[in-house]
Amino acid sequence: MFGFEGENAREKGIVLLTMCFALAMAMLDNTVVNVALPRIQEGLGASVSGLQWIVDGYVLAFASLLLTGGILGDRYGRKKMFLAGLTIFTVFSLGCGLSQTTGQLIAFRFFQGIGGALLIPGTLSIITVTFPPHERAHALGIWAGVSGIALAAGPTLGGLMVEHLGWQSVFFLNIPIGLIAFYVARRTVTESVSEDARRLDIPGLVLGTASLVSVTYALIEANVLGWTDPLILFAFAAFVLLLASFLLWELRSSHAMMPLRFFRIPAFSAGNTVAFAVSLGMFATFFFLTLYMQNIHGYSPFQAGAGFLPMTIAIIITAPNSGKYASTHGSRAPMTYGLVLAGIGLLALGLFLKADTPYLYMAPLFLMMGHGMAATMAPMTAAVMNSVGPQRAGLGSAMTNTSREVGGVLGIALLGAILASKLRGSFGPALVNLGLTPAQIGQVAERAAHGKLVLSGLGLSTSVQTGVKQAYDSAFMEGFHPALALGGGVLLVAAVIANRFIPGRGTVRSAEAAALADHQPAPAH
Repeated sequence: MFGFEGENAREKGIVLLTMCFALAMAMLDNTVVNVALPRIQEGLGASVSGLQWIVDGYVLAFASLLLTGGILGDRYGRKKMFLAGLTIFTVFSLGCGLSQTTGQLIAFRFFQGIGGALLIPGTLSIITVTFPPHERAHALGIWAGVSGIALAAGPTLGGLMVEHLGWQSVFFLNIPIGLIAFYVARRTVTESVSEDARRLDIPGLVLGTASLVSVTYALIEANVLGWTDPLILFAFAAFVLLLASFLLWELRSSHAMMPLRFFRIPAFSAGNTVAFAVSLGMFATFFFLTLYMQNIHGYSPFQAGAGFLPMTIAIIITAPNSGKYASTHGSRAPMTYGLVLAGIGLLALGLFLKADTPYLYMAPLFLMMGHGMAATMAPMTAAVMNSVGPQRAGLGSAMTNTSREVGGVLGIALLGAILASKLRGSFGPALVNLGLTPAQIGQVAERAAHGKLVLSGLGLSTSVQTGVKQAYDSAFMEGFHPALALGGGVLLVAAVIANRFIPGRGTVRSAEAAALADHQPAPAH
């Protein structure tokens, strides 16, 4: 199965399928819920801020607790933590689908994020300890491919389900997946813990989690409350203080939850930097491209999701092969190649994308970016996991996923701030030139501030509505271009880092030679 070797090849394949099955369930919730938000608003009477927290509650818990999930798995058992996370995620998915109020749904989404934070590090660490080094990169390639496919397919699948089955279906889908994955994992996955058993670092756990909660909250809410809002400033100040305390404690602690010595390993530091950059540049841009296609081009949620199919197809084809390539030739070349492709694709969109650009011009760039992202992710994951070894698999997986999530949050915040400031700066003066009254300008601007221009009920003539729409599209693109350029630039910088610090072919050959030497029989005496 999957080309794995040995008498237990079938069992390894089943474990990999189970981990990918559960991973797809958790990763889909990163994107699939977005297309259901309008129907949720109608069904539950949610406000705009309520919709924001339906998405952000999950991300906040997920990003803040990923590191904790990996450490708990290393300490108390990776299988136990995986099954616990799977149970929490499945139970609260049911709660989400049965929610009768916005508050209930927000609370259940938060607990879903906790389950995901325990679940996802477990999938990666179980794969790492299940597969020997020569098969690990191939397995991780399949794992990373499923992750990318789930993220890319989320909007398309979500739009289709919401349209035909209702918004609850995006949550109820998790229940059969969770039950099947729990049953198979309980029977097939072998329990493992770190041989280097350590006491749980409670102060580090509290300080590290609190610092992530603070910075995640600040980055998510800054575009809503404003970057100078006292609460946002307090959250950033708390993050700085908590992070400094966390680092100081980890340096002095004899049983640190995040041994800082790992950052002395070039591949570990570079791999996490690339993970952060990819999410900042690609996943955040993916979010805003969805807005562009729906709000500027007028696509339906399903049409917008389907527009990313070239990216999805490229990920499906590329991800497993990039893992195989990295296992033989090292991670440096595919990571550098993939980051350059993705970065150039974003820069091209930033330079040439217009409000009326035909989809046929965008599709090849989506294909190129999907290929580049998939060429990067599996080798990046393999480089990080190989740098820390199987005994710190939970730590490595949690750090990589935390870097990705925090990068995505920061990317959405930064790119959103650029887009919003340009939109406000250009849209207001354009409305004045259209002859609108101050009251009408205020109403139009307030509605546009939520990212979607709604002009019904304002008593504007057809010609004025057309002028307002053109002004909005122009202002949106003025902010969208530098945001895309920033994302592309970040990816190109990450390509330089990968080329400089990620192991190449020579390192792989040295490791293979050392492994062969270790397996040579000892000379007879």
